[in-house]
Amino acid sequence: MQKPSHIGADGSISMVDVSAKVPTLRTARAVARVRMSTQAREALQAATLPKGDALVAAQLAGILAAKQTAMLIPLCHPLSLDAVDVTFGWEEDGALVVTATARTTGPTGVEMEAMVAASVAALTIYDMTKALDKGITIEQVCLMEKTGGKSGTWRRT
Repeated sequence: MQKPSHIGADGSISMVDVSAKVPTLRTARAVARVRMSTQAREALQAATLPKGDALVAAQLAGILAAKQTAMLIPLCHPLSLDAVDVTFGWEEDGALVVTATARTTGPTGVEMEAMVAASVAALTIYDMTKALDKGITIEQVCLMEKTGGKSGTWRRT
């Protein structure tokens, strides 16, 4: 079997053909870190932002974004997602950690879906807290772990 490529014989781009790949359970976990002022963090934690509870809105936005990944990233395959979860935690330095996990049983992985979910959830946090802090930063969107498929399990060290 020839190695999959996005580059066609004529030099054009194309979606990789995954029809010969065996469907397996695949998962991916991605994170994004959001840094903000103490005032914005306290309002976010207390759910007293002018636009409402940003964590609930960001969780829904991340889930919906994962479902739209193939519409946003041109060469991603549309996937039937079995589950998407978006959670939040705080680091000691005050950064909000957005964690997105996606799961499917199929011929290709869900890394992009997890990363899109984490990114859009973080952007939603920014949108809903920017009235209190325009200097918010979204940092280090990255894949933390993926499982399934021919390449097996990979974890960020």
